[in-house]
Amino acid sequence: MSDAPEDLTPDLALDTVAVVAAPVRKRPKPGERRVQILQTLAGMLEQPGAERITTAALAARLDVSEAALYRHFASKAQMFEGLIEFIETSVFTLINQIVERETVPSVQVQKVAAVLLQFAEKNPGMTRVMVGDALVFEHERLNARMNQFFDRVESQLRQSLRAAAEAAGSATPTVDAQALASAITALIVGRLQRYARSGFKRAPTEHLEPALQRLSS
Repeated sequence: MSDAPEDLTPDLALDTVAVVAAPVRKRPKPGERRVQILQTLAGMLEQPGAERITTAALAARLDVSEAALYRHFASKAQMFEGLIEFIETSVFTLINQIVERETVPSVQVQKVAAVLLQFAEKNPGMTRVMVGDALVFEHERLNARMNQFFDRVESQLRQSLRAAAEAAGSATPTVDAQALASAITALIVGRLQRYARSGFKRAPTEHLEPALQRLSS
């Protein structure tokens, strides 16, 4: 079996290149400016070692005033909430598809872990939000929301792992599922942190399949 997991994600990355390289000069259509702001914020977060992003720096990158930003978002926290919403919607849409289409619980677990890490690999800036690096000194509700995101991931893993344990004849399927779901979630978070701290050089999907197989064996 190949070490590289099957790429289960569509092209979910926010298209930051065009925005960063050539800011749009024409008046955007309704709703487009919000997307441009989020795209640019995500692009700035992709810079390895990037410091805390200010609204002044974000406005300068977009070649608009800070007041123009606040016409679309009440605060910088709302901008980060927009990124978190993108993460939640993208990842859980894919996870739900996996659960619906894949009938083997153990395969569900591997694909859920893979799809989350593949999403991060395609969206480096989002990874910094997911692990909390970009949320330092921001509103505490942002970190709380990301914690809830990983709680939901762990809950889904636990459901699949319980079904797998029952199928394997475990005498304690609930306990087994809880322990293993916690360990796999920790593996996912650790790989996301390594990816961010390596300047996005260490792929989070690196040798993922054998790692999951050893963990669940």
